[in-house]
Amino acid sequence: MQQNHWAVFLSNDTDTKPFVKDILEGKAAPPFNAFNHLKGALFSNITLTELIEEEARRDFSEVTKNSNRQLSSLSSGEQKKALLAFLLAQQPDYIILDNPFDNLDKESQQSLKQALTQLAEQVSFIQLITRRVDHLSFIGQAVQLEINNTLIPIANISTYIQEQHHTAAALSKAIPPPIHPYKISSKELIKFTNVSVHYGERCILQNINWTIGNNEFWQLIGPNGSGKTTLLTMITGDNVKGYGQNLELFGRRKGSGETVWEIKDKIGYVTPAMTNLFSTRHTLEDMVVSGFFDSIGLYVQAPEMQLRLANKWLELIEMEHLKHIAFCELSLGLQRKALIARAMVKHPPLLILDEPAFGLDDHNTAMVGSLINQIAAESNTSILYVSHRTEEGINPQFFFELVPTENGSVGIIK
Repeated sequence: MQQNHWAVFLSNDTDTKPFVKDILEGKAAPPFNAFNHLKGALFSNITLTELIEEEARRDFSEVTKNSNRQLSSLSSGEQKKALLAFLLAQQPDYIILDNPFDNLDKESQQSLKQALTQLAEQVSFIQLITRRVDHLSFIGQAVQLEINNTLIPIANISTYIQEQHHTAAALSKAIPPPIHPYKISSKELIKFTNVSVHYGERCILQNINWTIGNNEFWQLIGPNGSGKTTLLTMITGDNVKGYGQNLELFGRRKGSGETVWEIKDKIGYVTPAMTNLFSTRHTLEDMVVSGFFDSIGLYVQAPEMQLRLANKWLELIEMEHLKHIAFCELSLGLQRKALIARAMVKHPPLLILDEPAFGLDDHNTAMVGSLINQIAAESNTSILYVSHRTEEGINPQFFFELVPTENGSVGIIK
């Protein structure tokens, strides 16, 4: 039986909820009205989150009932594999794939692509796509979902994907200067020397040797579960496994009397999850100024000098006209740019960007990449960029790869 596969291309300004709801409830408009009398399922990060929350309440999950492990303990790749098996067991006629490759390493992406390709003769797929490179090659019908929920047919997918290549223009202004430069006693900001991390009998990291120097641009790579988060939490001072190790943070041996706040003061940090922290009515200006205080929102009267500098950063990222708008009302791409500006207002010695392009479409990824490259070129801040993807528009100088082995992940400099 010939299956009815569709690709639906999106931007970050598109609200997919009404579209998905209409299909699942049998109320879809053409060309998706063929699905109206069929049984459907939703494969998405939202579905996974709901199942994990249910598991936390019941201490049990239908997804992993035949396994000894909980869904929350699995890697991203394992979670999506388990979710796919769970949905298939319900024997749906079609599955909506909501950006299925988000948050997966290359190996897990390839594994999932192979599984979906093999299933393409058994079940229909509707793939929602924000990144053109994620298009499943066996899908030959496509539409573009517009902001007003209208659908525009795409005659030739290959041509459409090529036309969607985005290159962001360089920002017109220079990076604003720091109020007070940091004084670090060593040019080596972070230094791991034969650092290993064990949890019980399990070795996570094995003999890590890695130095991040001043004004360097690194990308940290490695598959899901390789220990990237463990490494990051040791750098930020949040992991107690850093004590007793030959680990130096900003010129001081870890555990030599420094506080965790002294470490964090020298770090700017950006992660997609931070957008949820600013869910109240903090204005964009307050949110950027809060970067001076490492606080979620602004709860003190900021000095005039800090306000001026925050507004210079808003001018740089071309968002000064939005400064009185609530941060939570901004689009995802604008929020991500603003979070980077917030992390940089104090010109920290180290800027950690943990999956800064996660969930962004091609246009917004290019826009954020342009800002990251400018920070690397015009400031003295070292950048540690963490991502499963190698983005065309982001240009690290060095790569540190975590390679899993039976005795924990080892580090390789590229």
